Amino acid sequence: MTKELTIVGASGHGKVVADIAEQLGFTVKFYDDAYSRKKYIEHWPIHGTCADLIALRNTNTSDNHDVVVAIGNNEIRQQKIQLLKQNSFNLITLIHPTAIISQYAEVAPGTVIFAGAIINAFANVGVGCIINTAAVIEHDCSIGDFTHICPNVALAGGVAVGSKSWVGIGSQVKQLITIGDNCVIGAGSTVVKNIPDNVTAFGSPAVVIKSH
Repeated sequence: MTKELTIVGASGHGKVVADIAEQLGFTVKFYDDAYSRKKYIEHWPIHGTCADLIALRNTNTSDNHDVVVAIGNNEIRQQKIQLLKQNSFNLITLIHPTAIISQYAEVAPGTVIFAGAIINAFANVGVGCIINTAAVIEHDCSIGDFTHICPNVALAGGVAVGSKSWVGIGSQVKQLITIGDNCVIGAGSTVVKNIPDNVTAFGSPAVVIKSH
């Protein structure tokens, strides 16, 4: 029997999440706060807003309530995940069939791992993360909650990335480096020194270009 999965967030990111879910045998239903201005994402109908979904949950407690949040913005993804958990939704993890996850790695609920990603032994990935296409997270790395590791990022062994950070496409991070909370690492950067909290860093080697 096919299992239903609710996806909150109907954007380009949501399309790829839906594709992963269907490859894993789910049927998907979309909810997005742009409803009713937006009623479809490609061929998938959007069934209502996040508030509509919660109202439905509160009136149909026997229904399946598996959910994943497909929103690229870290702050908004955190807000939606916390709201859904407060309303007793079951936050699931999606892992693309071609991703390679060590038996000794830990991946928390609500994370989506895209095609070709690799997470090696004793790495730890937090709640509600995005580990995007072909990203490599080496042994003993730690990824904080609600962080986005973009396509083709390579984190060497023992790297720590804080919560709600964003590591841009194609970036490389040297072993044992720490990147703080709420950081942005610009696309194609090479990080060879620790990066403090609440900054944007860019370049090769990466340097802090602004605080936020």
